[in-house]
Amino acid sequence: MRDVVTVTPCEDGPLLLRGPFELRTEDGELIDAGRATVALCRCGLSSVKPFCDGSHKTAGFRAPSRPDPPA
Repeated sequence: MRDVVTVTPCEDGPLLLRGPFELRTEDGELIDAGRATVALCRCGLSSVKPFCDGSHKTAGFRAPSRPDPPA
């Protein structure tokens, strides 16, 4: 079985990234994730971007888990 990377948008929260991934800066520098599953900030308020620090909870960030329906 092939290893698969999954990205799961959490309702009102971060993107969960699981699998054999690499995070890189736009310049190509490797970002050490430190674990096999990470939560990536979706609200833009985290003090440890690109990782989530829970700031979305106090900010009242709202976003669905599912994609928006087509217009």
